Amino acid sequence: MTLSDEKYVLLTTFKRDGTPVATPVWWVPMEGERFGFYTSSTSGKIKRLDHTERVTVQPCNARGKVREGTSPTEATARAVTGPELGSITSKVREKYGFATKVTKALARIGGLIKRRHQPYADRGVVVTPTSGGSANPTT
Repeated sequence: MTLSDEKYVLLTTFKRDGTPVATPVWWVPMEGERFGFYTSSTSGKIKRLDHTERVTVQPCNARGKVREGTSPTEATARAVTGPELGSITSKVREKYGFATKVTKALARIGGLIKRRHQPYADRGVVVTPTSGGSANPTT
């Protein structure tokens, strides 16, 4: 099974001091070995990507528990907007369907409760496995 077959992937970004922060994300294949997902421009993922493009990815479940028998794949990631974000958004909606509407509604409700508006899915992230890595994390 390749990363493109996965519903969730554990994305690990790194703080300035090198501390890893892992988050499960929805995941869609793009051209070549690249993958994408969307997030908020105010998310920790975007803030950490501002200072380092290094990430790792690994198949997981919705709660972030990694799939047995897999190992992390080294990759680089960059935040995107414009046409690349539009492409990611349409692919996520196609793959995850109604769940995208549910998560958007929950995000809006959470913002009302916290009395803090947070943009929803206004940044895309393009992830590219590095040459030493593999798009097939099970090997």
